Amino acid sequence: MAQTKKKRKRKHRGTQGGSINRASNRRPRNRDEARAQARRNAELRKTAAPTWRSAFNRSLIMSAILFVLMAFVVGQPIGAAAVLSVFMLGLYTPAGYYLERFLYRRRMAKELAARQAARAQATGRAPRR
Repeated sequence: MAQTKKKRKRKHRGTQGGSINRASNRRPRNRDEARAQARRNAELRKTAAPTWRSAFNRSLIMSAILFVLMAFVVGQPIGAAAVLSVFMLGLYTPAGYYLERFLYRRRMAKELAARQAARAQATGRAPRR
């Protein structure tokens, strides 16, 4: 038998209280909105503080690449390549975290200096050092 009621195309996104937050979840309607949304997301990613999880994920990828290179390209035994990869995972994780933290703090200091200079220029006095 044919269906008489038209099926919905999207999930109902409301809460039990009845509130629906449509602005943040909707797809961009045109190319300009998509570009603006991509810029906002890139800015949020750039200004996010580094985490141990992101450092671990990055080092996991690098250790997997190292394992493949050592086992299949260089020709090391699988066990030796695995041991080396686990050792490098332990080395890459803190090194990656502290490097990312250093770069993040430097970027934040530069942004703070730029904001202070802009504020000082707007008020007409020299920036603080």
